[in-house]
Amino acid sequence: MVWFDGGCPLCRREIALMRRLDRRAAIRFVDVAAGDEACPVDRAALLARFHASENGRLLSGAAAFAAMWRAIPLLRLLGLLARNRMVLARLEQAYLRFLRVRPYLRKR
Repeated sequence: MVWFDGGCPLCRREIALMRRLDRRAAIRFVDVAAGDEACPVDRAALLARFHASENGRLLSGAAAFAAMWRAIPLLRLLGLLARNRMVLARLEQAYLRFLRVRPYLRKR
């Protein structure tokens, strides 16, 4: 399961792409902004960072992206590479940098 901010145009576009790539419909996408479902953690936390669950574990940030990628055949290799602590740490650093510019990108 993947939780995303449906109120963010950038997030909606990214999730639309992931849905197209997820041809097997292996991922359940939940729009947190719609408030249709109960959130596993604080709703504000879900809106602030990307979250996904994999094998019953709630993941956040780059780890959540990697879990989502592992469920999509075209991106699976990237998701598997992210199981390496060094790779995941680099991805998390990149994600943190992205979060700083995300407000500016949302305005565009």
